[in-house]
Amino acid sequence: MALAQHGFAAGVEPLKDVQADPAPCLNAAGADDDDKVVALCTDLIDNENTVKADRVKALIARGGAYARKDMVDRAISDYDSALAMDPTLADIFNARGELWRKKGDRPKALADFGAAIKLNPDHAAARANHKSLALELERLGALMAVAGKPSFNCAKARRAVEKAICANPDLADLDREIFAANARAVREAEDARAARALQREQDEFIARRNAQFGRPGYDLQKAMKQRLETLNGVDRH
Repeated sequence: MALAQHGFAAGVEPLKDVQADPAPCLNAAGADDDDKVVALCTDLIDNENTVKADRVKALIARGGAYARKDMVDRAISDYDSALAMDPTLADIFNARGELWRKKGDRPKALADFGAAIKLNPDHAAARANHKSLALELERLGALMAVAGKPSFNCAKARRAVEKAICANPDLADLDREIFAANARAVREAEDARAARALQREQDEFIARRNAQFGRPGYDLQKAMKQRLETLNGVDRH
């Protein structure tokens, strides 16, 4: 009877779930073996016996591997899952922000950098990323404000060539870039004599442009591009 009772007990007692072992995944991450990280950490993530903390670590490890393999969308997805389970991870907000920036989604990147800083005000990487992206957005905003506008006031344009530049956004952008490149070249000239020579070249270009515009065979856009290339060549020396 005792044996029967023992056998009955053994037959109905449920087996306790065995906690998934995170070591293979984490060891692979430590060895920087990205293919092995993806394989082993996927097993850990998909295992129903994996505890929450280990699943978060596995998602972060696999997300890092995907990022290094330039599989940006998959990396972001893993970081999304990790942050959904633990929204206190400043490092992962910063890492995801860098991926959003790589994809060209600046608003999401800026938001993630800001979230990282909010969680950890001393997070140096997030602060640097936030600052550089904010400056980039400021510069882009400034460029958008002058896009399609030349270096001169179109309301005062009298020459046919100036009116043509004002009517064409591409020519207007070229004119503004030429003006800026010449100003930079003159400013960075070795001495006053060199600066005067550079400005004289610019004045001669403008005079030729004004005189030749409208003549058969004259390509205004080509002439402007060549002038910009010449100025940029000066800038590189």
